[in-house]
Amino acid sequence: MAQTSTPITTSENSQPPIIEIRNFDFAYGDSQALFDINMDIKEKEVTAFIGPSGCGKSTFLRCFNRMNDLIDIARIKGGEIKISGVNIYDKDIDVIELRKHVGMVFQKSNPFPKSIYDNIAYGLRIQGVKKKSTLDDVVEECLRGAALWDEVKDRLNESALGMSGGQQQRLCIARALAVRPKILLMDEPCSALDPIATAKVEELIHELKKDYTIVIVTHNMQQAARVSDRTAFFYLGKLIEFENTDDIFMNPKNPQTEAYISGRFG
Repeated sequence: MAQTSTPITTSENSQPPIIEIRNFDFAYGDSQALFDINMDIKEKEVTAFIGPSGCGKSTFLRCFNRMNDLIDIARIKGGEIKISGVNIYDKDIDVIELRKHVGMVFQKSNPFPKSIYDNIAYGLRIQGVKKKSTLDDVVEECLRGAALWDEVKDRLNESALGMSGGQQQRLCIARALAVRPKILLMDEPCSALDPIATAKVEELIHELKKDYTIVIVTHNMQQAARVSDRTAFFYLGKLIEFENTDDIFMNPKNPQTEAYISGRFG
């Protein structure tokens, strides 16, 4: 199971990758979490990361917008990650600007203790947008994009904390869309939701990939099979296999992938 030094990708989509990962190593202090990861992620596709708990998939996801920078002992040991051809760990990179282009939705919905409207408008106001008509347009556009507009259009000034869990998670997706990211990272976005709310988020993911590149971490293999174009299987910090989702689930090449998919471990 030696990791190759060439990027793992698939050939059907000939467009250049929006995210390129080469020989990427990552550690928390003396404990290495990711080993020699090589991967290309294509634009406007859904890529799912699966694997047992503690295998490094969420750590890897957070590397794409440098959220791990907030952890003092986290560090890159080698390699690089490029987004649109730019090494995001270059010393001249503006991390705040990076996070405008690479939005994130977390496992637990985290709406601000503000109105529904203000949750969406917040990022734009931080950027200096003050014109109400502009804010109104973006709020409606993003809520429509998150399939929420019809549910909340008559209560935009009410607290977001009064929404259901599924609505709050879709609000967080709408909030991430407001600053016009290219890439949307989702770290187990449905793990706290009931099946009906989960189905709505999955439908939303299908719609959003028309305009966004989406990378999702999920423990739910059925969800990965439903929503993703490509699936990456991680184990003990290593990328074991990365293929079209149908191939991963129907015809995995690696015995470890097959064992995990079939439920024999993990």
